[in-house]
Amino acid sequence: MNRIEQIALMATYNQWMNRKVYDAAAKLTDAELRMDRRAFFGSILGTLNHLTLGDTVWLKRFAQHPASHAALAPLSGIAAPTDLKQLAFADLHELAIHRAWLDRLIIDWAQSLREPDLDLRLHYHNMRGVAADKPFFGLLVHFFNHQTHHRGQLTTLLTQAGHDVGDTDLLALID
Repeated sequence: MNRIEQIALMATYNQWMNRKVYDAAAKLTDAELRMDRRAFFGSILGTLNHLTLGDTVWLKRFAQHPASHAALAPLSGIAAPTDLKQLAFADLHELAIHRAWLDRLIIDWAQSLREPDLDLRLHYHNMRGVAADKPFFGLLVHFFNHQTHHRGQLTTLLTQAGHDVGDTDLLALID
């Protein structure tokens, strides 16, 4: 498996896992979704919002990469988040619709990448305005790892709330 195939696999895994997490979250009441569970982002809804906001921040950065501009053009109408702890979507249904759109965008974008694109560097500024210059492939690995990390938290929170999301292993998607 080459790096492009790895990125495509991670994009597919991201979508698959988000569907599972959102299906489990949909079984909870609004109060259960908002309940402070002493997680880093407080609630299940807070953590779901964080993942969407974090993905948006990174995708808007990736849109500045020469190889990504056209595929990520639909993000141009979305403002960059300024706070990764905000509840940008207070309603799970609205968040789920946006998440599904974002996941499709990630898959389409991943399919537009080419191997030489991964060797370039990305110049960007973090949310505090500090300039950074990092290898694009490493940033993609971080992007997908960040999603997996917080979905791990979500699966624990959902299990504690009485809803098992089922199999979460990437292995399930590998032929």
